[in-house]
Amino acid sequence: MAAISRSTASPITPITLDIWLENPPVRTEWVDGIVVQKQNMTLKHSKVQRRLSTFWSIYRDANKLGGEVYTEAPCRTQCQGRSPDVAYLPPDLLAEYGDARVLPQSFPLSAEIVSPSDLAEEVIAKAYKYLESGGEDVWLVYPDSG
Repeated sequence: MAAISRSTASPITPITLDIWLENPPVRTEWVDGIVVQKQNMTLKHSKVQRRLSTFWSIYRDANKLGGEVYTEAPCRTQCQGRSPDVAYLPPDLLAEYGDARVLPQSFPLSAEIVSPSDLAEEVIAKAYKYLESGGEDVWLVYPDSG
C-alpha cells in the first residue's frame, strides 16, 4: 500500500478535490484529478503501521507532548488529498482541527510505509508534497530492506 502509485492504484469515478475533501471515501486518495483506491495492504504493512503508531504514541506520552497519532487520516496537500500511513498532530493543531473531517494541511509528522510495488519517484514526490504543505518531517519506511 504505502504511497499510491499509478501502477498500483485503481482509478475510481472522477470527482473534484473539494468533493473528495467533503467526504473522502475510505482507503482512497485524490491525486492529480483522480480518486485512487489504496491497495497492496499486506500483513507486514499492517504490522509495521501498527508498530510505528504505537512507538510514536509511547514517545509522545513519555515526553508529555500531547497531540494525537493517527493511521490513514486524510489531509490536504496544496493540490492533493492524501492519507499518510501514520501521522502525528501536535496539541495546537489538534485543538484547532481535531474535529475536522480532513486536515486542511499536511500533518507535521507523517510516515509512508513503502511496498515493493511502489515506484521510488512517486514515493519521493509524495513526501515532497507533504513538506510543501505544512509538513515538517516525512518518514519513508522500507520494511523489506533489512
